[in-house]
Amino acid sequence: MANFNYDAVIKIGSMALIRKEDNDLDYNIFARLASELKPGYILVSSGATEIGRIDYMKRHGGMELKGNIDEIKTDYSAQGQTILMSMYRDFVNPEYSVRQVLVEHSHFNDPAKAEHIKKMLFRAANQNAIPIVNYNDAVSDAENMRMELADLKNSNKSIVECVDNDETAAVISTLVGARLLVILSSVEGIYLDAQDPSTLVEIIEGRDYADVSAKIDTLMESCNGTSRHGSAGAAAKLKYARQALGGGATVIIAHARHRLRDIISGKVKRTIIRIV
Repeated sequence: MANFNYDAVIKIGSMALIRKEDNDLDYNIFARLASELKPGYILVSSGATEIGRIDYMKRHGGMELKGNIDEIKTDYSAQGQTILMSMYRDFVNPEYSVRQVLVEHSHFNDPAKAEHIKKMLFRAANQNAIPIVNYNDAVSDAENMRMELADLKNSNKSIVECVDNDETAAVISTLVGARLLVILSSVEGIYLDAQDPSTLVEIIEGRDYADVSAKIDTLMESCNGTSRHGSAGAAAKLKYARQALGGGATVIIAHARHRLRDIISGKVKRTIIRIV
C-alpha cells in the first residue's frame, strides 16, 4: 500500500445541510459538496440527528418524538443516517466508492483502535474510496459516555471527547496527517462579532505554531456571540482548529454554499489559519 498523504479533511455542520426557511434538506448543498469529493478527501458530516428529525416529522404529520432526550436523539440519528449516506452516494462521482465510518470517543482514546481507523482510512484512499465519518449517536449511550470520559480525565491524559464533529474532524486530520482541514458552516468564517458581517477575520497566520496559537488566544477573547442558538460558536471552532494546526494542517473555515475548490483556492470569503 502506498503511503498516501490526505489532501483534506472536510467537515460540514448540521445547519449547513438544512434550509431554515422550510425546515428541509438543502439538496443544493449536498449535490455541490458531494460532486467535488474525491479519493484523498475525508468528509466528516454532521446531520444525521437533524435529518432524522425532519424525516420523522414528514412521516407523522409534523409531530416530533417526545420523552427522554437521549433516546430521542438516538432514534432520530438511526433514522437520519440512512438518508445522509444515501444523499452523498447519489451525488458522489459514480467512479468512486463511498464508505461510511461511524466513530465514538473510545476509538480515539485507545491507541490500538485509533491505529485501526488510521489504516482503514489510508486503505480507502488507495482503493479509490471516499470515507464519510460521523459520530455514532445511534448506539452511543450518553450516560456511559460521561462515565467513561470522567474515568479517562482522572488518568491525567489528554483525551478525545468527540462532543462536536469539529473535534472529530480535527482529530482525524491529525491522525492521517491531512494537508488541509476545511470546516464548512452556515457563516463565512470567524467573526469578532457574529452579528456584524464586517468583522470577518480572513487570515490568522504566523511564523510557527506558538505564534499562531497566541493569535488564536487573542481572537478567542475578542469573539462575541454565536451564529445560532445552541452553537458552540467561534471559540470552539478556533479551539479545534488549533488542534489540527498542531498536527500540521492548514485550517479553512467557510460557508458551505461555496464550491469547495473556490474555498480552497481563496476565491471566496473565508477564514484561513496557517503557519507561513
